[in-house]
Amino acid sequence: MTRWAGWGAGPSGAGAAGGPSRAFLVAALVGSGVVAVVLVRDGRPLEALVAALAAVYFGLRAAGRLGRRRG
Repeated sequence: MTRWAGWGAGPSGAGAAGGPSRAFLVAALVGSGVVAVVLVRDGRPLEALVAALAAVYFGLRAAGRLGRRRG
């Protein structure tokens, strides 16, 4: 198992060891979606929109439509 390099810049920075796993991205997608629903329920539409956009981002990353191509 390769060690993730973290968020630093440069060749040893973010993504140098492969970036976040698909499981992490799916967990972030689900978490962002839950937060968006809770915020809508609490009457915080702007914050809910930000959480929903985060869910879209993590969904695109998990699906391989955004970010570095593997292989």
